[in-house]
Order: sequence, then C-alpha cells, then structure tokens
Amino acid sequence: MLNLADVFEALTHQKIQTPITIRETCIDSRQVVPSAMFVALPGENVDGHDYIQEAFNRGAIIALVQKDTRDQFETIDIRNGQLPETLPDFSAPICLWVTDSLKALQEIAKFWRHKLDVKVIGITGSVGKSTTKELIAEVLGQRFFTLKNIGNLNNEIGLPLTVLRLEESHQRAVLEMGFYVPGEIKFLCEIASPEIGVITNVGTVHAERAGSQEAIARGKAELVESLPQTGVAILNLDDPFVAAMAHKTNARIFTYGLDQKADLWADQIEGLGLQGIRFRLHYRKEILYVRVPLIGRHSVHTALRAAAVGLVEGLTWQEIIRGLQKGHTQLRLAAVTTKSGALILDDTYNASPDSMLAALNLLSELQGNKCAVLGEMLELGQYEAQGHEMVGVRAAQITNRLITVGERAKIIAQAAQNAGLSKEAISWVPDVPTAINLLKGTLKTNDVVLIKGSHGLHMERIVAALEVTE
Repeated sequence: MLNLADVFEALTHQKIQTPITIRETCIDSRQVVPSAMFVALPGENVDGHDYIQEAFNRGAIIALVQKDTRDQFETIDIRNGQLPETLPDFSAPICLWVTDSLKALQEIAKFWRHKLDVKVIGITGSVGKSTTKELIAEVLGQRFFTLKNIGNLNNEIGLPLTVLRLEESHQRAVLEMGFYVPGEIKFLCEIASPEIGVITNVGTVHAERAGSQEAIARGKAELVESLPQTGVAILNLDDPFVAAMAHKTNARIFTYGLDQKADLWADQIEGLGLQGIRFRLHYRKEILYVRVPLIGRHSVHTALRAAAVGLVEGLTWQEIIRGLQKGHTQLRLAAVTTKSGALILDDTYNASPDSMLAALNLLSELQGNKCAVLGEMLELGQYEAQGHEMVGVRAAQITNRLITVGERAKIIAQAAQNAGLSKEAISWVPDVPTAINLLKGTLKTNDVVLIKGSHGLHMERIVAALEVTE
C-alpha cells in the first residue's frame, strides 16, 4: 500500500523512513476515509483548497496543495523539489505545498506504478470501452488478482487515482483510457505503462473537439505506439481505422473480429434479446460454442476482446468462458417494466451514431410494438448531419413509433420519414419534459421502448417518469 515515504520520493527523489500508510487518494472531500491523501485541485466553480479542513475532519492525513496554507495548517513546502532539513513528527494532518497539485498527483501515480510488479492492460476506443474493461477484468480475475477503473475514471485525473489504488498483491490492472485531444492517451500511457493495448473502434464521438475521424484514429493509436516491443496490441480487424494501427506499433499484433483472417473470430451470431447472445468462436484449429449474457449482437466484439486478452495472458478456455459468462458486465443498458406492462430499455448514459445503431439493432431483436425515443447526439462536429441521418434511416426500418428530442434530432426525424416511416408515426420535441408529457399514459403492455441520447440531455428523466406513471 502507498505510504508517505513513496509520496516524498516521487516528488523530491529523496528517500526517508516513515511508517505512515495512505489508504486512499481522493479529490472529493466527501469521499475521504481515515488515513487518506486529499488532493486539492483548483477550479473556477469548486476549489479543492476550500475543503481541506473538511478532508482533515474526515480523517485525511495528507493534503496536496498548490496554495500557501501555512497560516491554517502544518505545511511542508516542497515546491523546489527538496525536503526541508527538519520534518515534523506527522502527529497531525499536514499539507504538502507543491507547484501544481494535479501534476503532483500524476507524478506520484507514475512512481507508484513503476514500483510495483503489475501488468497493465490499456483500453481505448470510441464505443464500448467501459463494458470491455469490465469483461476483461472478469476474465483475468479468474486467475489473477486484478484492479480496474471504477466507473469511467479514465482521464488525466481518474487514471492516476486508479493507479494509486494498486497494492503489492495486484497482478493485473485493466485501465480504460479516454480521449478528447491529441496527446492525451500518450500522456496516460506514460503514467500507466501498459504492456497490452486493446482498441475497440474508431467512431465519430468527440469529433467536434478532435477534428475528424482520422484525427480520432491518430489519438487512439497513441496507445499501441506506447507499447513496448514485448507487448501485444489487440486490434479490431473489422474496423479499418483500427486495423491500420498494426503499422504503428513495435508490439506483437493480435487481431479479433468477424473476419476469418483475424486471429480470433466469431460467426453464427444469434441475438437472444435480453437473454444475451450466442455465437461460435474460432481460434487456430479450435471451435467453441459460447453463450454470454451480453445484450445485443454487437456485444460479440466485447466478448472477443476479453477472450483475446485471456488468450494472450495464457488463460485456459475454461477460465475465459467462465469470465465471459459473468452476468453483471452489461453496464449501461437496463430493462425496466412499467406498471402498464411496457418494457423500457434504458440506454441513457450517452450516445454516438455507432451506439445508437447498436441499441436500435437490439430493439429489432425483441418482440412487441417498437418505439424509440432518441435524443440528439452532441460533439459530432463535421459528422453531425451524417450521424443523425444514419440513425434516422435505421429507426425507420425498426420502429413503429419514433420520438426525437432536441434541435439536432430533427435530422433523425426527417431521415426516418425520408426512409419510409409514416409522418404520423414520428414526433419531434424540443426537450425532455415535452417528451415525458407526450409519452405519459400512452404505453401499453406490448410496447418496447428504447430511450437513448447524449448524456447532456439527461434522458434518464424520461425513464424515471415512465416508471412512476405508466
């Protein structure tokens, strides 16, 4: 477990002896536990320095700060990278004054990761990172003591916090890595030093910030570029942007997909609705028939990624299949039955064209009168019109009723009408409250309703309202 001596060595390169153990590292004073280290991050709306006392009241023993706290708390100034000649006895909570508290957090995480004998599996991609992370952790957990990111702690703050949860007993760490701007994943790799890199796909999500799908691909490729020669890059052969990354790494390549040219591939995929999927796996001369509780045919790629990591890590098929069949890895989509008997598919966490199409494909596998409530998709940049149109065309092929929410969602509605869905079956509304009013009292026992949209719309409010009123 991390201790204060490690913190000092990471920040000053000086070794001291201290028995003080740090149980947890937090940036939110409300999450502080006894013997925690609190990192005070500055901010325009919320400044962590305003919550140092609360963190100490909750049991924090150390606070990383970048403001002068000497008037309020015992403080050690290490901004010059040097420890003072005389240190306090640490009987009371102490602030460590650094130049930049976020950079200090990252430096400590980098030091701690390299101190431990743990293999890191890095995961990135436009869609499916979190579910992939969960399932890979389940598979590896059949043999190894494995750590994973909690939730989506996958950025320049969340990843270091996850790394600092590592203990000497951990054998594997499965770390999701988010991407918004070029250089971000490279930076995260400098902290985490992954030896296995998994790329899910390259979509158009975040194109508004990254610029183009090609730019997104270059950003995602930073993961495989960072792998050592002894590492393994696990690439989706079905995605041309990902397949092309084979030329950008010195690591060994392991491919997966639905193409028979892949090292690990699947066919005979059958969607079982909310009961999961069934498919056939091919690896070398081996063929296995597999059923897993992942929802939607598209989830076969998630299973392939997890199985690929298991094979690379030398697990047996028995261990891999046991991990794949864990039932709680479907993170984002929940099925809720209303009082009227309608089935609500709650997929409101976020949305991109790829994930919208996957959710609509799941809807197509279910029996009943199909309704889709689809919100606008944000941050698509130059792909905004194309992405919404693709969703509208697919919705027209599947749904009996379509409700679109938000200004950009007008494109979905128009595309669905152009693709043949009757004008009477389509409704556009400007916001979530209007959608709720439109749906209230209209759902029946045979209805199956998909609700999905960008996180910024908070479409989970629709699900909550229907659970109560329907």
